[in-house]
Amino acid sequence: MEALAIPVPHPAVEAVSGALHEPEGAARGTAVLLAHGAGADMDSEFLLAMARGLAGLGCWVLRFRYPYMERAVREGRRLPPDRAPLLEAAHAAALAELERRVPGRPHVLLAGKSLGGRMGTHLAAKGADCAGLVLLGYPLHPAGKPERERSEHFPAIVQPALFLQGSRDALCDLELLRPALERFGGRATLRVIDRADHSFAVPRRTGRTAEDVRAELLAQVDAWERATFP
Repeated sequence: MEALAIPVPHPAVEAVSGALHEPEGAARGTAVLLAHGAGADMDSEFLLAMARGLAGLGCWVLRFRYPYMERAVREGRRLPPDRAPLLEAAHAAALAELERRVPGRPHVLLAGKSLGGRMGTHLAAKGADCAGLVLLGYPLHPAGKPERERSEHFPAIVQPALFLQGSRDALCDLELLRPALERFGGRATLRVIDRADHSFAVPRRTGRTAEDVRAELLAQVDAWERATFP
């Protein structure tokens, strides 16, 4: 893994941190930009495990921080996310860094947990050069506010997308997501993780561990990626 400082062309910030994971074993020609959620850093247990798992599948993976999280880590306190234009600028800068550092011409996937996935869809809707998207717990609406649906840009996204959602996700009513995906511009695939919440945690009584759930998520990504980009 290589630590990076990613320059961001925005007056509010000079650079954000990143970490590039090389493929383990034979590379499959896939590069994944992996963005964190609103409240969990790029070094969270979940994101780090997913990055290592994707590298184990033969993918290049770049994790990065949004500017507000860079400040939060530096100051040792929680901060709210930046406004969308700054989040998108940092995300686009990380995408450019990934494309610059990965050899050859891999197909690039915009992947992200919650907020990070949502920002990836914003970039794709605005024409970002990516082959597909992997959304880990897409935040379709705020908790308890299903009327504030965040899917108005779905018709503008032409790339294929994999939505991985927990059946108990308070930020994504599946009965609202399914019709929203019918309006998706590209081919949208939904895979539901039984009994998982927005963080992909499952009740102890299921007998499943966090590692079990992450293995299921990685298996779903692997199968979808192989079927979509044979």
